[in-house]
Amino acid sequence: MRALVTGGAGFIGSTLVKRLAASPGIAEVRALDDLSTGYRSILAGHEDLLREGSILDADALEDAVRGVDAVVHLAAIPSVPRSIAQPLASHEANATGTLRVLEAARAAGVGQVIVASSSSVYGANPRLPKDEFDWTRPLSPYAVSKLATEGYAIAYGHSYDMTTLAFRFFNVYGPGQAAGHAYAAVIPKFLEAALAGRPVEIHGDGRQSRDFTYVDTVCEVIETALAEQIGSPDPVNLAYGTPTTLLDLLALLEDALGHPVERTHVDSRRGDVRASQADGERVRALFGGVTPVELPEGLAATVDWFRNGGAAGQR
Repeated sequence: MRALVTGGAGFIGSTLVKRLAASPGIAEVRALDDLSTGYRSILAGHEDLLREGSILDADALEDAVRGVDAVVHLAAIPSVPRSIAQPLASHEANATGTLRVLEAARAAGVGQVIVASSSSVYGANPRLPKDEFDWTRPLSPYAVSKLATEGYAIAYGHSYDMTTLAFRFFNVYGPGQAAGHAYAAVIPKFLEAALAGRPVEIHGDGRQSRDFTYVDTVCEVIETALAEQIGSPDPVNLAYGTPTTLLDLLALLEDALGHPVERTHVDSRRGDVRASQADGERVRALFGGVTPVELPEGLAATVDWFRNGGAAGQR
């Protein structure tokens, strides 16, 4: 199999590219990234797989999909706060970009497309845990763009006899997720501050919960989907029903770091949801051979990566 990973120089994308490059079932893997939020250095040892270009560039996209059997579409402008500051850019990259990827794949005769949606699509729905058939009510432009991402993928599967799969990612974390930018995710942001001896900044009371999923678990699920040609007419939550409050997360980080972490509370962020938890049933049913990495183990590996300077080159 020949596979293309869009957003291949990003956090999840680069981890997946390296995993697929070592997979005996993958004859060729390509990474497409415009390096607007990704880093060439994150592909150390695999830089030759990178094709620098945007999914909004028709020529670059046409060249990247030519001859591949599957596309894993991870390219996006991430972050709820970023989308609130720049809604048009988020829409262009995430919604229009997905449509362009799907159309390029269809034109090239690509048989399988996997896309990354987000738990943020549930938005105002208070039910916990959430399954894929619960109603959605996005609270940010980012969440709207991700609902469009999965909707387009599912529609292409129905309309063009293409094998498609839309994963709703829940707070993916792990080595490779840098903190050196304004819209960093919570775990790298906490770690960067703690290792520098600064207080970590908590938005709100810290009792908001997230369903954290280790990046290697995510990539193992995607690799399995490629190997077994798994598709779905409905979205799939890629999380295992392990909600953790930010205060509990800090306690686990203190264990991994071996010392207390000072913290300070600031105002809640607009667009954030209070609680996020998947029921984990469909992902376990479809990918029963995958054993998710537990949060303490994943945090320990992430702390080691930060301590060993892994984030230094991602600025």
